[in-house]
Amino acid sequence: MKSDRLLSILLLLQTRGRVPAPELAERLEVSVRTIYRDIEALSASGVPVYAERGRHGGIELLPGFRTDVTGLTADESRALFILAAQGAHAALGLDAALGSALRKVMAALPAPHRPAAEVTSRRILVDATRWKGGPQPAVDLDTLQDAVFADRRLRLRYRHSGDSEPTTYTVDPYGLVAKAGVWYLVADRRGKPRLFRADRVRSAKLLDDPVQRRPGVELADAWEVLRRQVEERPGGLVVTVRVRRDRLDMFLRLNASALVDLPEGEEGGVGGEGDWVTARLSYPSLPATRQLLAFSDRVEVLAPPEARDELRAAAASVTELYQRTEGSPEVNSQVSALS
Repeated sequence: MKSDRLLSILLLLQTRGRVPAPELAERLEVSVRTIYRDIEALSASGVPVYAERGRHGGIELLPGFRTDVTGLTADESRALFILAAQGAHAALGLDAALGSALRKVMAALPAPHRPAAEVTSRRILVDATRWKGGPQPAVDLDTLQDAVFADRRLRLRYRHSGDSEPTTYTVDPYGLVAKAGVWYLVADRRGKPRLFRADRVRSAKLLDDPVQRRPGVELADAWEVLRRQVEERPGGLVVTVRVRRDRLDMFLRLNASALVDLPEGEEGGVGGEGDWVTARLSYPSLPATRQLLAFSDRVEVLAPPEARDELRAAAASVTELYQRTEGSPEVNSQVSALS
């Protein structure tokens, strides 16, 4: 609706200052001509807005003009109170600020919308962390935040998974992203987008050099590229397995990211045989298939042969370990110490 668009333009100009007409048109998904018509409508209604032409021109409000906008709809009011996991705000040191801000927003809401917003805050909870994700290591985001908001370069000592020693990088940060309870730093290194898990940062130093981001690239753009790289990374090994039906639900939940296609007999599949259902999984390497041993005799690898050999060797190694240590004095002493 035009009234919503006019309000959006007013809010953008209040928070951003001068904004080029093409940028407003892109954000609001209309033509530049429509934006100029909307500016004329705002001016006719008494809003001191003007357009300045030229290379550095744009649309702007007169200095000092502010307006209190309380024209929120009922759905917009409720949306403000459906919050992500509080852990994200706590990690940024913003829990108290969030509560204070919501109280102020509640006081500023149109009276008819306050009850619905209050009920929403008590009835809807979004928890972004995964089930049984295990205890998360403490993450110090202070220096990362400082670099992000001060537009400064960072020097990181970062330990990659599987490495015993950290590697030093100089990076240009775009921002921080919280995904499924895990914080990531999105940054450029030598002009290429990189993803760094915050809990693997061993130290971070804010440099005096200003950040050098790629022109026109925002945090959302860089994150989208990195997200696709992770999700669309081709697997190195496709494994065919059969799963007992009584463990199928758990199998699908724990292996959703590795599934190549839906198991036979599931949502339009051609059907399994008896108590077993066939599925195909993609793994980055042969040793990664060992995680299937967690399902014991409820999952059997059918192909390729080298995957069956890998699990057979792993199972034999576990059997040998327990046979070798059963009843040994060392194990008995450790058990006694724990009891």
